[in-house]
Amino acid sequence: MPPRYRPADSLASPRFTGIRTFARLPHVQATADVDVAVVGLPFDTGATYRVGARFGPEAIRSASALLRPFNHELGVAVFDVLSVIDYGDAAVVPGFIEPSYAAITALLQPLAAAGVITLGLGGDHSIALAELRALAAVHGPLALVQFDSHGDVWDCYYGTQRYTHGTPFRRAVEEGLLRPERSIQLGMRGPLFAASDLQDARDLGFTVMTTTEVLRHTPEAIGALVRATVGDAQAFLSFDVDFIDPAFAPGTGTPEIGGPTSHQGLQLLRACTGIDWVGADVVEVLPALDHAQLTAQLAAQVAYEFLSLVAHRRSAGDART
Repeated sequence: MPPRYRPADSLASPRFTGIRTFARLPHVQATADVDVAVVGLPFDTGATYRVGARFGPEAIRSASALLRPFNHELGVAVFDVLSVIDYGDAAVVPGFIEPSYAAITALLQPLAAAGVITLGLGGDHSIALAELRALAAVHGPLALVQFDSHGDVWDCYYGTQRYTHGTPFRRAVEEGLLRPERSIQLGMRGPLFAASDLQDARDLGFTVMTTTEVLRHTPEAIGALVRATVGDAQAFLSFDVDFIDPAFAPGTGTPEIGGPTSHQGLQLLRACTGIDWVGADVVEVLPALDHAQLTAQLAAQVAYEFLSLVAHRRSAGDART
């Protein structure tokens, strides 16, 4: 039988009509016959510089109206393989990170327990800790594949603040939510607080590649490295839009120049086939600083490529059982 939930047909109704959901998917809050649920996580109080990513999910959904069902790069008709819904947003608490974490985890954990893959639209990167708490409670510790210009493994900000968008993956390791030996960070660049910053992530067990190192390799080589690192572990993809050079993704809170183009970034992501994904997020879209929806369009495409990777794996016959 064909998947139960799929986007509206844009050949039958204009893209500018209807309620703004991701890729014109149905807004449903159910788990039966659902493979992937797209969830808005509109929280940005964890940001340490420029705020406004709470409006990221709205912007990504708006930009996603242009997405089409067939991914010719991966050769998969995404919504012929997957039943996908837009589940709506988590009821976060602006200004209060720990209650917001609790709200996000409470929303996502039942979805994961029902076997649904979650795709979060951020929001700043602090939300990743709440997502990982929800998913690891069901699946156990996960591999992390992180596209980012920052490692987000600092210990504290402003003396004692342990929960910001710069700390989620250190907290996740400390809480036993990740398998760092199966995890990889791609795209680190820019000035650091200390010479030890990149080594701190390696000391936690992560494989770390700077932007310079990533771009010395073909996308196929990076994909092979990611697969070798993750192995047979279940994995979480976290894509911070500041992985991409701000010339192509200006709408973000902590831009770092000298990054990949949007084309290069998508090619690198598409190379990450054959991985057992159980969740993902796309974070740090700040619409107030975006131009012509460049960053929102990128984020929508990244989310679509994640769905394509899941569909590609399932259509190849090696899906989870």
